[in-house]
Formats: sequence, C-alpha cells, structure tokens
Amino acid sequence: MVTTIHLTMQVRAFHGVDEQERRVGNDFTVSLSLQYPFDKAMESDNLDDTISYADVAEVVREQMSVPSKLLEHVVGRIRRALLSRYPAIRGGRIAVAKLNPPISGQVEAAVEVEW
Repeated sequence: MVTTIHLTMQVRAFHGVDEQERRVGNDFTVSLSLQYPFDKAMESDNLDDTISYADVAEVVREQMSVPSKLLEHVVGRIRRALLSRYPAIRGGRIAVAKLNPPISGQVEAAVEVEW
C-alpha cells in the first residue's frame, strides 16, 4: 500500500536572482506530496503515528524564510530538512512556484523535485 500526505501552502518569501526580488519579496506556492507509512495512524487515530501537517508546514516556512537566488536551492533545502526530520519518508514531490516573477506578462515559474 502506498500512503501519501499532501500539503499546499502560500508563503511570502524573498527569493530571486535580482537584488530587488530579495529585498521586496514575492508570493510563492509550495506544494508537496510525501510518501510516508501512515498505516498505523489509519488504525490508531493518533497523531504520533503519522506526520503532522502543521509540523511539515513549519519546516517549509523555516526553509522559505532563508533568501536564495534559485528556487532549485530552496526545493533542495526543503527536501533535506523534511528527510532529516522524518527519516521514514519513502519518496515524494516538492514544487515551489513564484507567482509573479520579473518576466513580462502573467507568468508563474516553478521548479519541482521528485524522488
């Protein structure tokens, strides 16, 4: 059985190659899916037997609060932090999207890692 936890959140952060992006900030969407064995939680109804969405969101907020030039770097940090905190994660997908990058027109730019 494959068990997966999903979370999508919007965060204000200061990532970008341009100095102004790191000074003014931008809105980002972070979405993730984590394959995690929560079979026991399905029976126990106990938060200790799964990953707390609130704790995952806090890890994401912590990593998003560190300014980076590249979204690839941000995604890598989020992945490492989650795997460090939850070594039972079997796989996953993390995407970070910048909602208004400094590109002409209505554009959303994103990077994603899946493992």
